Amino acid sequence: MKRYALLVFVFVSMLTSCSIEDDNNYVGTEVMPIESIEIPEHFVHGESYEIMITYNRPSSCYQFYNFLYDINGNERTVAVINSVYSNSSCIEDEESVTVSLNFMVTGTETYLFKFYQGHDEEGEDQYYLAEVPVLSERPSPGSTVLD
Repeated sequence: MKRYALLVFVFVSMLTSCSIEDDNNYVGTEVMPIESIEIPEHFVHGESYEIMITYNRPSSCYQFYNFLYDINGNERTVAVINSVYSNSSCIEDEESVTVSLNFMVTGTETYLFKFYQGHDEEGEDQYYLAEVPVLSERPSPGSTVLD
């Protein structure tokens, strides 16, 4: 019985494995500059938030993979990472893509977000900075949040 199960596994693996001549060849990853963000004006300690991040992908051969997310105290550096494929059927048309980053507020101090926006002519990384204060509780309806 074990031999039969092994043969079935090998046969199924051969049928579903990738071909070397596959048209969707993985090339690697690339960090994409962030074009815009939607982030709350303030956070409430202990709550979770969805931060919307928009970037431009140069072709259909670029697919969202993950975020580069670095933590240094209350500072967060964020960049978008795309998987890049070599594919003869790629559509070379730049497209605006929006992805969400879920953020859990664990600290009580103001957060500083640094969103990667590419680099300048000298090769220096450029960031969009967003400071978001943390409140101890949700403001009541009709109240004003003071900075």
